[in-house]
Amino acid sequence: MGDMRQVHYLVLGRAFGTALAMALGACATMPEEIPELEDARAQVTNVEQSTRAGVAAQDVAEARRALDRADRLAEEGADREDIRYEATVASKHAQIADERIAAAEAREEIARGNSERQTVLLEVREREAQAREQEARAAEQRADSLQEQLEELKAQPTPRGMVVTLQDVLFETGKAELQPGAMSSLAQVAEVLREDPQRKVAIEGHTDNTGSPEFNQALSERRAQAVKDALVSQGASPDQITTRGLGPSSPVASNDNAAGRQQNRRVELVFAEEPAQRGGG
Repeated sequence: MGDMRQVHYLVLGRAFGTALAMALGACATMPEEIPELEDARAQVTNVEQSTRAGVAAQDVAEARRALDRADRLAEEGADREDIRYEATVASKHAQIADERIAAAEAREEIARGNSERQTVLLEVREREAQAREQEARAAEQRADSLQEQLEELKAQPTPRGMVVTLQDVLFETGKAELQPGAMSSLAQVAEVLREDPQRKVAIEGHTDNTGSPEFNQALSERRAQAVKDALVSQGASPDQITTRGLGPSSPVASNDNAAGRQQNRRVELVFAEEPAQRGGG
């Protein structure tokens, strides 16, 4: 009985020894990890999965072929330097492919930016064109409105512009104070100036030749200033209005009779042409 146990133990010992030897041999034949190969696998997988891999198709294909060779050598247990070489070749092709992909992305970004800038510029130009069109329509409306108002004031076209003549009914004889009813006569003129802040008017005072030239000169200046003050009080800007007195120097009728002298005692409002009209468009 003792002999049988010894034989049994001997068999078990030999079986254990054999299994241990096989296990150790298997561990000895397992390939060691090669960092270059692991890096190459990650790099090649990365470029293959890129949505723009097509722009570097040749380099991606070369990287894959070199990696497959490296993997095959590793499975066969080939020399580590040969495996490293093929892995390095795979990595280089993957890096080249990655650079081509990055360049393509940059070009697409530039093209997209240019397209966006062109769109923005087009929108700006369209807005500017619309603004100019609106300004032109507004200018036409102002011109039409002004023309109607000046026609109501019986303005006359002259080389100096449209001239509105206010006879001496605005003033008492020899005085520069406006009559009580004068403000209503000037209301339309003030409205023209309020509606078009760019509009300019020159107010010119005139007298007949009764009295001394010095008196008439001073009177014409005061009357022109009185009209300006009245227009400003009704909302016109002082910057729109200039004044000057011409005394009896520019008669429109004979001073030899009362009717003629009455025509010469006047205030003229000269509306300059608008810049667009002077510039021919």
